[in-house]
Amino acid sequence: MQKLIILGLIGFAAQLVDGSLGMAYGVTSSSLLLMFGIAPAVASASVHMAEVVTTAASGISHLRFGNVDKTIVRSLIIPGSVGAFAGACFLSSLPGDLVKPYVSAFLFLLGFYILGRFLFGNPSLPGKSKITRRFLIPLGLIAGFADSTGGGGWGPLTTPILLSRKGIETRKVIGSVDTSECAIAISATAGFFVSLGWTNINWPWVATLMIGGVVAAPIAAWLVKIIPSHVLGVMVGGLIILTNVKTLLDSFKVISPFWHGLLYIVLSLIWAVGIAMAVYKHKNKLKKKMTVPLPK
Repeated sequence: MQKLIILGLIGFAAQLVDGSLGMAYGVTSSSLLLMFGIAPAVASASVHMAEVVTTAASGISHLRFGNVDKTIVRSLIIPGSVGAFAGACFLSSLPGDLVKPYVSAFLFLLGFYILGRFLFGNPSLPGKSKITRRFLIPLGLIAGFADSTGGGGWGPLTTPILLSRKGIETRKVIGSVDTSECAIAISATAGFFVSLGWTNINWPWVATLMIGGVVAAPIAAWLVKIIPSHVLGVMVGGLIILTNVKTLLDSFKVISPFWHGLLYIVLSLIWAVGIAMAVYKHKNKLKKKMTVPLPK
């Protein structure tokens, strides 16, 4: 019962993050599941099964509000699904103890990527830009594969890359990525079924993750109105870094245990400074808006 409560809180926290940022449900929930000792393949399978429900609800909402570019969705779905299925089969064929540190390393690097993207990244500039299928197909394939092997990565990879292109509305990038993610979650789940079988899936865990996510969805929608997205992005990046550094230290044993505590302190300080910088930048941006003279 205690583990189910923890899983419910994990699903709640992951959806809270994802609903506020449009990404990081898989990365956040997989990081926390790995921290609690769940095998990588089972953790990733559980996350993707829960995502089938959460991404479907998200996609329907984005379609209703007109936040979807159907051309982007159609171009991402097929290669993303292929990559997700292949990644699920690849991950399931490896021993859990062997692959766990490498999955954590992948998530650890993604954490720094997310932190840097939201702290130092610039919004897309206005202008015309045509996104071709030649660009979207390899992006979907790589992001889908990374999403299955790492338990997350579809949003953190596709959203920033698409936002770096000129002339694309931010809301349509987020809406299109979230809508296409439903197909990626279904394909990854199918891959895990083929590789792991039905009997190796803990259905109460999946149901608990889903329930936690459903409860968090309306709260996340409210939070996105009061907390700037780049501040939340820095918070997500730091969370992923800290949750995965323990697995890396325990697995590779490159650093003496004496330095573990110091490393946690340093990373925590970097995270705190990043949040402070993001808040400071947001306040300065608000001040500039208030000081701009109104047209006569």
